[in-house]
Amino acid sequence: MRMNERKVTIARIALWCVVALTAGLPSWALAQEPAAPATPAAAAPAAPAAAPVPTTDEKIAAATLAGDNAWMLTSCALVLFMTAPGLALFYGGLVRRKNVLGVIMQCLFLMGMNTVLWGLYGYSLAFGGTTGAKAEDSPWYQSYIGSGEFLLMRNVGPTWDESAKKPVYPLEEPVVGRKIPRLTHMLFQGMFFIITPALICGAFAERMKFSAMVVFSLLWGALVYCPLCHWVWDYGILAYGARDALAGGALDFAGGTVVHISSGVSALICALVIGKRLGFGSEDMRPHNLTYTALGAAMLWVGWFGFNAGSRLISDEMTANAFCVTHFAAAAGALAWAGIEWITRGKPSVLGAASGLVAGLVCITPASGYVTPMHSLLIGLAAGLVCYFACSFVKSKFKYDDSLDAFGVHGVGGTLGAVLTGVFATRAVYDANAGNVVGMLEGGSLMKGQLVAIGITWVFSIVVTFILLKLIDATIGLRVTKEDEVQGLDITQHGEEGYIFS
Repeated sequence: MRMNERKVTIARIALWCVVALTAGLPSWALAQEPAAPATPAAAAPAAPAAAPVPTTDEKIAAATLAGDNAWMLTSCALVLFMTAPGLALFYGGLVRRKNVLGVIMQCLFLMGMNTVLWGLYGYSLAFGGTTGAKAEDSPWYQSYIGSGEFLLMRNVGPTWDESAKKPVYPLEEPVVGRKIPRLTHMLFQGMFFIITPALICGAFAERMKFSAMVVFSLLWGALVYCPLCHWVWDYGILAYGARDALAGGALDFAGGTVVHISSGVSALICALVIGKRLGFGSEDMRPHNLTYTALGAAMLWVGWFGFNAGSRLISDEMTANAFCVTHFAAAAGALAWAGIEWITRGKPSVLGAASGLVAGLVCITPASGYVTPMHSLLIGLAAGLVCYFACSFVKSKFKYDDSLDAFGVHGVGGTLGAVLTGVFATRAVYDANAGNVVGMLEGGSLMKGQLVAIGITWVFSIVVTFILLKLIDATIGLRVTKEDEVQGLDITQHGEEGYIFS
């Protein structure tokens, strides 16, 4: 046994020696074939310089940008989802069966047309140039309309940096120290440009020529939406704290003035100028498919999270608050409208609940970045009750034919929301006034600016919309013929039927 152990030990020592000697030899000694002598021509090229190692701050900035951009791209999709299928189904179910495709086509067509217009010139008119708080020495006219900075997507899309040998993507800085690609900002704001004129379609549904709708939406977007957007969201004359702000400016987080008041008031003018539908008040004009309407309303509720919470333009604690108050207001609005029906009519309706949740969403929109969750419940409750009154009693009293209650929900709800923003806005949610109080409830003076912004938006929308309608009526005509209206817009305007039973 001892002899065997000695042999094993000697073998191990020998193996260790071989390994140690081999490891210590130069590489040329281990080669199976001798290497060819090096010549200047065969010399290996110099290794490329190592890329600089990002600092911790650079890594944090890149990760933050990626997270913010991911949320904003998601919000873009959510807002587009609001137009179709959301609004298309919501409005499509409210019209008569012979006009369902006409309403859906309006939404789909505007998704295409307004996307192109936004890329060509809309984004530049709304957000081009620097004004107000951005640059005290900017030209005075840039407080009223954007510049040509972003025409045809110039300074928006990527370009090649020859000196750096890499593509460069322009960035926007919506919050100090936080950036997102300008492409993302352009896309997100473009989704608002799509849905706003689509909301107006609810007022003239079932009787306006499709060609007239196209021309009206094209002109209205450039002459009403883009200026209002610039005034409120690009440091123009209605922006809170801007250089040239009237009455100190207003707070409009996601579109109370820009989207809902402008579209709702314009919708009322459309209904008045075009006139009532044939048989209005005497024929059965009930919604043909409340299932569509209920599903569309639910889709609008989901999409509105992108609409409101996305308007923060980054992802942070304030985004969470905007998401929460949006949800709370929609819930309260649905309960309020259905509840008042239950009390006055004996039964709560699906249409009432759907209309109420949309009213709550509309009303919270301007306030969503500035109010607390408990205040949002009050805002939603007020929206459900006030918009119910506007759609049920005011419309009946004045006998105007706002087909799908675009004014009663968006015009009235947007106005109420802008007023209640002046009441409930608090520095606890967003410090808009350098640490000083903001809303009326906490002793601030915001209400003056809110009322001025509401008044200007109403007057501006009424005047421009009226002029556009009259010009279009004098040239190509606004309304389909009586025969076409009786037959339905699906067949007469598009040559198709929404339902074929055979």
